[in-house]
Amino acid sequence: MNDDILKGKWAQLKGRVKEQWGKLTDDEIDQLDGRRDQLVGKVQERYGIARDQAARDVENWLNNTATQY
Repeated sequence: MNDDILKGKWAQLKGRVKEQWGKLTDDEIDQLDGRRDQLVGKVQERYGIARDQAARDVENWLNNTATQY
């Protein structure tokens, strides 16, 4: 899923983000506004993982989610 599609579908994806990464608050998810790099940073911060691992996790999730939209 490219960044333009992510931003365009963000309202639809927010619930799925919450399901995937439950440690993120609703306010944090709202503030991300479909920005992939911000999502990676929040996942890294909340889950205490390396940035490259967070980036892989987000990319894998986006790829799996994109097939549903």
